[in-house]
Amino acid sequence: MKKILKINVLYEDKDILAIDKPTGIVVHPDGKSKGPFLTEWILENYPRTKNVGEPVDTKEYGLIERPGIVHRLDRDTSGVLLIAKTKKGHECLKEQFQERKLTKKYLAFVYGEIKDRFGIINRPIGRSPKDFRRWSATRGARGEMRDAETWYELLAYRSGFSLVEVEPRTGRTHQIRVHFKAVNHPIVSDSLYAAEKPFALGFKRNALHAHSINFTNCEGKKVLVKAPIPKDFKAAFKELGIAEVAKIKGL
Repeated sequence: MKKILKINVLYEDKDILAIDKPTGIVVHPDGKSKGPFLTEWILENYPRTKNVGEPVDTKEYGLIERPGIVHRLDRDTSGVLLIAKTKKGHECLKEQFQERKLTKKYLAFVYGEIKDRFGIINRPIGRSPKDFRRWSATRGARGEMRDAETWYELLAYRSGFSLVEVEPRTGRTHQIRVHFKAVNHPIVSDSLYAAEKPFALGFKRNALHAHSINFTNCEGKKVLVKAPIPKDFKAAFKELGIAEVAKIKGL
């Protein structure tokens, strides 16, 4: 376990933990990705989570343990992530994810100036026919097509970029990145879904941040957790001259 892995706790009770996941960290091993892994930090700091969660049995890599994990964020996506400390917490959160009873909101910079104040992207997602690493919400996608719905609000646009607040209504892999790619507004500096575009606004990773999550804890209390705005987002606000807009929105 690398001691340099520093994780900030945003909320904690006896069953559930919310942390601010830094960019560059993989949530759990998948047999392919290199660490560091968030599960290493979880097991070191919360060893009782070892038997909490549901392992995944893969044909290629065998059984993959996921202690405390209920949902994931991509390696380069920062922000709030919920972790189950107990089996009770895991069941509580699992039910809310399955029945869509909790709300997740992200901030994202995308290429292009979106004109509509509000929008809904409702496109099923399947596998990309060209790249096994990618998913697709456009014609030609292969395999099982799974329903996916993403809501967004335009917060600001300037100089060929837009800042949006995004609420995924379903939880498909890479959903936000895939959906904005499908409507020709890919996430800024997304090396997988916008490889043809230059990195921009100072981002060295995809410009996607899990800003907040609203859920119900095991005691039935509503909880809203917000992750601080990362430095690279603040720098982009300043570069585009939208710092005042961000401040009005409480960012």
